[in-house]
Amino acid sequence: MGSVAAPAGFLPQTVACPAAYRPRNPRATSLYQLLNTHFETLKRLWEERFEHCYGFWRGFYDSAVNRFLDCGLFESGFARVVCPRCRSEFLVGFSCKGRGLCPSCGAKRAAIFSELLRDRILADVPHAQWVFSIPKMIRPYFLFHRELLVELARLAYDTVHEMMAAAVDEPHARPGMVAVIQTFGSSLKWNPHIHAIVTRGVFHDDDSWQPVPYVDSHKAELVFRHKVLRLLRHKDLITEERINLLLSWRNSGFAVHNHTTVYPNDTDGLHRLACYLHRSPVNLSRLRYHPDSKLLNYEPKAGHDFDDAALMDPLEFLARVLIHIPEPNKHLVRFYGTYANRVRSEKLAHHDSAKDEDQIDEASLPRRALTKRWAELIYRIYEVDPLTCRRCGAQMKILAFITEPGRIRRILDHLDQKARPRPPPQPSVLNAR
Repeated sequence: MGSVAAPAGFLPQTVACPAAYRPRNPRATSLYQLLNTHFETLKRLWEERFEHCYGFWRGFYDSAVNRFLDCGLFESGFARVVCPRCRSEFLVGFSCKGRGLCPSCGAKRAAIFSELLRDRILADVPHAQWVFSIPKMIRPYFLFHRELLVELARLAYDTVHEMMAAAVDEPHARPGMVAVIQTFGSSLKWNPHIHAIVTRGVFHDDDSWQPVPYVDSHKAELVFRHKVLRLLRHKDLITEERINLLLSWRNSGFAVHNHTTVYPNDTDGLHRLACYLHRSPVNLSRLRYHPDSKLLNYEPKAGHDFDDAALMDPLEFLARVLIHIPEPNKHLVRFYGTYANRVRSEKLAHHDSAKDEDQIDEASLPRRALTKRWAELIYRIYEVDPLTCRRCGAQMKILAFITEPGRIRRILDHLDQKARPRPPPQPSVLNAR
């Protein structure tokens, strides 16, 4: 579900109530205005202006954008929420549940991902954030050959596994790792890299835990660099001469960072990290669109600076946005080591508690989202309960889901009529006399 709006004639709050959830207006966001205004032009000019640097037009762009433009709009359906005490009500628009485009649905998906990690995936041990980056020279290979993104995540895990197994001198010891494939940088340019949550230690075959307090990130970078270059050479995408050129640079562009630690009792820190890893590419708070000049500004993040932070062409900005939409059914979250789906399923079976619903992967997250109350997700994101009545403070209930076009139109017309100011009463002819 998406936006929330109070119906016409909603009375002002008369008693002290908890903080209320602020409804969003999808049409008022800069991203909606940009796509609604420029998407067809972008599609028409894609081959001429953007195909050489961003690849062919991908057919699922159309459906993803169309779903986003319907996200939260009452004309596409809504739920009626009613207060049983004072009979106040409001409408909740349905959401698109898309990936990589809608910031609102992305925030809900990140909240679900955070709870999945906390409740079902991560062991009660310290974890570290690992970040694996690659140089600009080889990034286009992963743009035009997207199947390599999964290989990049696998090589990241192989690097972690080798480093930790060598640290404990046990080749069969395995860490647990949840890797998230990200393709966007601060300026939304194509920048494939891996963010991962990794155990600060390994599990042995008998499930015993052995901590590994330190892994040399520089040595991990050298191992990761070797694996990535060998992969590209094996795929005949890069020559030995190009590899030697990269290795001759003082700074090859590869980087591995693993200095951030999250401890088992730090649930807030884990939530922030999970939401950061699973965030949407576009940050609406940084987007400034000027409809009159038809130019926009995408402000740098705090502590960041990039060359094209000045006014940008809307078509260029939207082209950068679209290339980060993942293909349908392509997973961006991968589970490795002791957190792999197969390993967790075997452990559950060993304890005679395996169930189909416990075998979770990233593709099942949208389905699991349907089983969670919408209000719980909103509370997790904004720390306010949208089902608390703004008028009397009672707990509101979802009365019905309206999806039939005829009923949608009648209800919206009725609310629109109630919103119109009534004309003042006209004096009767008798009173006039």
